[in-house]
Amino acid sequence: MRKQHIVLILGVLLAPGLAAQQGGRDSMRLQSDTAEAGRLRAQIEKRFSDRVQQDLKLTSDQATKLRATQERYGTRRRTLMTQQMQRRRALEDQMQPGVAANSDSVRRLMDGVRAGRGEMFKIEQDEDQEMSGYLTPVQRARFQQMREQFMLRVGEMRREGRGIGRGRGMGPARPGIRGGRRRGI
Repeated sequence: MRKQHIVLILGVLLAPGLAAQQGGRDSMRLQSDTAEAGRLRAQIEKRFSDRVQQDLKLTSDQATKLRATQERYGTRRRTLMTQQMQRRRALEDQMQPGVAANSDSVRRLMDGVRAGRGEMFKIEQDEDQEMSGYLTPVQRARFQQMREQFMLRVGEMRREGRGIGRGRGMGPARPGIRGGRRRGI
């Protein structure tokens, strides 16, 4: 049962990137995939929220405020993560072995990745500032730990090549190659 939850989590986290990769596929299928990803995301967020409320011993008022904060910042975070993933893919495409990279494109992409990191940091700061209004410092720190552990686990599963969403042309993950995506290897 736990494995099913993790696969669902991966599906939700990878859905935006997969939707972008399926450009030529039937748009009705994409819409149903996106709708399914939304349902899965909502289900996972509910379970995570319940777990957080229990582990952090949140009052119902704290839990309600935290859910609202997570919804607001989660949307921004997912959008930014999708943009960053697209930038990194484009950068990987530019840096293929044996193909001359376009310096201007690489510079713009690297600037975009750096700016995206700054945006992510700003989102985290804003989110933490908002949470400081209704969570204790210990609750905020524990929440951050729980979320970080969750994201590390998702990253491990991606690197191990388990779950869904390996995407176009991606084989099993190999050390030193992000997601096993490099072509011509």
